[in-house]
Amino acid sequence: MTDPRCAPVLSLPLRIALVHDWLNQMGGAENVLEELVQLFPGAPVFTSIYDPRVMPPTYQAWDIRTTFMQRLPGVTHHHQKYLPVYPLAFARTDLSDYDLVLSNKSGFCHGVRTDNGKRKATHVCYCLTPTRFLWLFDQYREREQITPAIGALLQPMLAQLRRWDYAAAQRVDHFIAISREVQRRIRDIYHRESVVIHPPVDTDYFRPAQQPAIGDYYLVVGRLIPYKRIDLAVQAFAHLPHEKLIVVGDGRDREALMAQATPNVSFTGRLPRAQVKELLQSCKAFLFPGLEDFGIAPVEALSAGRPVIAFAGGGALDTVTPGETGELFQKQTVTSLLSVLQHFDPHAYRADACRAQAERFSAAAFRTKLMAHLHTLLG
Repeated sequence: MTDPRCAPVLSLPLRIALVHDWLNQMGGAENVLEELVQLFPGAPVFTSIYDPRVMPPTYQAWDIRTTFMQRLPGVTHHHQKYLPVYPLAFARTDLSDYDLVLSNKSGFCHGVRTDNGKRKATHVCYCLTPTRFLWLFDQYREREQITPAIGALLQPMLAQLRRWDYAAAQRVDHFIAISREVQRRIRDIYHRESVVIHPPVDTDYFRPAQQPAIGDYYLVVGRLIPYKRIDLAVQAFAHLPHEKLIVVGDGRDREALMAQATPNVSFTGRLPRAQVKELLQSCKAFLFPGLEDFGIAPVEALSAGRPVIAFAGGGALDTVTPGETGELFQKQTVTSLLSVLQHFDPHAYRADACRAQAERFSAAAFRTKLMAHLHTLLG
C-alpha cells in the first residue's frame, strides 16, 4: 500500500515515466520498481525487454513499454550477450514529453532521451550502482565467470561503452544513491553528487518472534555464487567445531562449498520464505561476508530481531552498527571473520535495537524519503 503521507506530492499534475533496465529476472532492483509503481500508479514503465513468463503476474497489469530489443532472438533468456546494444535502445527512447523521468538504474537505462530541443523532462536517476559491467569489470568478470582471455578481448568495446555511459550520466539532472558506497562511486566515476535514499526492505513481514529464543546456529541466506564469499564462512567454521552454521540457498558454488565443509556446516538449498523467517528469528547471528552495494538480507535479519556479522564494506557500513546491531570484520579473510566469531556473544544484542535499526530501511521510510526529496527537487 502506498503511504498516505505521500498523497500531497502525488497530487501534483505531472506526467511521470518510470525507466528500468530489463524485466526478465527478479531481484532487489525489481523490489524498488514495485514500490515506484505503487507510488506512481498508471505511470508507464519503459524497459529494454520484458518476459511475462518469469515475472510476477501482477506486472501484466502495468503499462510496460519495451524497445526494439524485445524482438531480438533469445534476448529474454540471454540478455547479457546483448549488453552492447542497450545504449542504443535507451538512447532511442525519447521521454522528453514527460515532466518527470525516474530511472531505476544498474545498467544503461539512465541513457534515455529527456531533451528533444523543444521540451525537457526532469530526469532523476535512482542509482543502484554505476554500470558494473563497465566500471567494476573485474568484479563482474568474477561474478559471471568470464575468462581472462575473453575479458581482454572485450576491453576496446568496454572503453567505448564507458564513454557513452559517462556522457549519459552527465545528462541526468539529479542522482539518488542506494548507499554511501554507491554515492562514492557516483562521485568518483561520474563526477556527480547525489543524496542517499536506501532501498525498501519488507520489515512488515520480517519481525521478531513473539516468544524469542536464540538457537544454536549461525545463518547464511543467499545465492551460492563466488562474490557472496560464503566460502569464508564455511572455512571459518572448520575452526569452530562446537558451533553450527546453516547455509540456505543454491547456486553454482554449492558443490564446491559442500566439498570443503566440515560436519558442523549444513546446506538446506532454497527454502520457503516462512521457513527463512523462522531461521532468522532464532539464529545466533546472520553472516554476510560478501561486498554488496546495499544488501537486503542483513536488514531482514535485523528486522527479525537478530544481529549481523558482516564484512566492513559496501552497504553493510550503512546498516550494521558495531556493538549495537552486530559486528563488522575488516578484511575478507577467514582469519578476520574468525576473530569476530570467536569473541561473539549472541546475547549481547537487543532484539528491539536490531528491529529499530531495520525500520530505518522499511518500505514506508523509502516512500516518505523519496517523495519528500522529489517534492524538494520539483518545487
